[in-house]
Amino acid sequence: MSSLARLDHAVINVHMAMDKAESCFQELGFTVTPRGYHSLGSINHLMIFGSDYLELIGLPADGSAARRELLDGPVGIDGLVFKTVDVDADFARLQQLQMAGDPPKAFSRPVDIDGAAAEARFRTVHCHKAAFPEGRVYFCEHGTPEFVWRPSWQSHANGVTAMCEIVLGAAAPQAVAERYGRLLAQTPVAIEDGFQVAFQDCQLQILNAAGLAARFAHMARPIGDAEVVFAALVMTTGKLDQARQIAERAGSFAVNSTGANRFAAKTAEFDTVIEFVAD
Repeated sequence: MSSLARLDHAVINVHMAMDKAESCFQELGFTVTPRGYHSLGSINHLMIFGSDYLELIGLPADGSAARRELLDGPVGIDGLVFKTVDVDADFARLQQLQMAGDPPKAFSRPVDIDGAAAEARFRTVHCHKAAFPEGRVYFCEHGTPEFVWRPSWQSHANGVTAMCEIVLGAAAPQAVAERYGRLLAQTPVAIEDGFQVAFQDCQLQILNAAGLAARFAHMARPIGDAEVVFAALVMTTGKLDQARQIAERAGSFAVNSTGANRFAAKTAEFDTVIEFVAD
């Protein structure tokens, strides 16, 4: 956790509607990996980019509740995950920052690699919910990154190559930005209607209600009585026109321009806004 802080992935919680979520994001032009079955009891699909990815996470439709925190959390964007090579060192630092959740945990999921059975392995350490009430903020150490970043999964019809920004809505943007600044050892910068926290290859934009409305109109998740919410994921694409055509054909998404060379697509069912910007 230093100036080298880097995005690993963002997470969309779909509860027990994984089949629908999978087809929904395929409609939006993403290549979606085969379903994964975590040793912790959850299931997932990934959309892999250059060095980061988007994860759909949920629970089996048979009613299994092995990970109660997923059902307790809202449907929609609920996870922000940073890369690490040492979750034990991160846990010690989180303790120093008084942001630590539970100790690091290890888990895995089986994967099929060119017809051969393999196991993708991970270790994670979470921040305490009280420090980041907007969702699950944590660090992920990949034991087998070669089983995640595979070329056949990194090409998408919508041309997305990376996530470049995570947008949050906050009643008090400066306080939220300062928390992330401490976590990532970065200095927040004031912007119109909020604050920005930049780190390697990505940035957080923390906006007040007026800033969210100006950028996304009615699309963004309202702050309401919450202190802070995850509002949108911003992705770069080399095929902006094609991405928009795909989004407009996708029955699960509403589409709206958000500025020059950018547009947003929202799925109401999964309360998620994705903004596409030309790279």
